[in-house]
Amino acid sequence: MSLYRVFDIAGTGMSAQSVRLNTTASNVANADSVSSSVETTYRARHPVFAAELSKAAAHQESAGVRVVGIVESEKPLTPEYAPNHPMADDNGFIYKSNVNVIEEMTNMVSANRSYQTNVRVADMAKQMLNQTLRLGQS
Repeated sequence: MSLYRVFDIAGTGMSAQSVRLNTTASNVANADSVSSSVETTYRARHPVFAAELSKAAAHQESAGVRVVGIVESEKPLTPEYAPNHPMADDNGFIYKSNVNVIEEMTNMVSANRSYQTNVRVADMAKQMLNQTLRLGQS
């Protein structure tokens, strides 16, 4: 594998973790949202990743990670009886998001560390390429 492919792989990893950070930030921002119906209540979203190893072997393209899609959590929403709330339904209930802020913060830390790891991989590949070029100067 060429060192140049390492940049592609690290780049796809950084891109995937960026999507993960953005969806996590969206989840945290909407954690306290409420609605008057189950259908319109915000649900936690999570990206789905896939490895592109077989594509690389068959077509001589770079391996990496791609975002297949973003799925909504199927955890139940939290209904709360609040008849005086302006968004209460006809039965007096509001529906709270299913976002768990602690899980989302853990996701954010994990995505941040994965992003940093990919940056380090790209930096190490750059250093190796620079050292290889210096060998040719001698």
